Amino acid sequence: MDLRSTVLVIGGSACSFKLLNTIVGLLPAPAPARKKAWKWRNISTSLAHSSLTGAWAVLCFYLQPQMVKDLISSHSVLSHSLVAVSTGYFIHDFLDMALNQSVRQSWELLLHHSMVISCFGLAVTTRFYLGFAVVSLLVEINSVFLHIRQLLLLSGQRNGPGTDVTAPRPSVAYAVTSWLNLGTFLVFRVCTLGWMARWLAGHTEHIPRYILMMGTAGLSLISTMNAVLYYRLLRADILTNARNTSKNQ
Repeated sequence: MDLRSTVLVIGGSACSFKLLNTIVGLLPAPAPARKKAWKWRNISTSLAHSSLTGAWAVLCFYLQPQMVKDLISSHSVLSHSLVAVSTGYFIHDFLDMALNQSVRQSWELLLHHSMVISCFGLAVTTRFYLGFAVVSLLVEINSVFLHIRQLLLLSGQRNGPGTDVTAPRPSVAYAVTSWLNLGTFLVFRVCTLGWMARWLAGHTEHIPRYILMMGTAGLSLISTMNAVLYYRLLRADILTNARNTSKNQ
């Protein structure tokens, strides 16, 4: 794709995710989620993006395995399109949060999205580092379960039926999602980002200084956010459940 086509794909992607967000808002939502209608729409749209791009990233490496050996210049139309479509989503989500949430509530994600848009924008316009961008989108495989967990919480399906109010037990759906979320978090977030950091450190002589600085800053920010997020997930889904189980014994 030339630059004009790339811009059209990014813009079309942003508009498509905005349309999906609007459609989700028109569909009936679970009663507990109606109090947080915007968040329900936002996370549902994010789930669609994660499902699409996570599977798409795996397909890119399956069809072009040599891209793993050359993350700088090796790419295909499929991988270029993937990063362009994902860039459009992050632009949509950035605007969605900026318009519907206070900066105090969303500054972390706004900062994260700004970094991703900058890095992905550089990759799709220069056609360099597309492989590196596709690797980063493997993280979206975990995001599928992270977003499902959030939707279960919003719809009031965390606790199983007939559980003690003072020491509730999680529903089967929530418990399974929680464990899948924690497991895929380690594989597709921690391991993927660790591999990316190792690759970046091993190729410093082949990367311009400003790109190296962008990559290092982005990975440092995302790794810090992931460490905090994983601690919160462990505290909410493992430590709290362990305390509740001990109360019931």
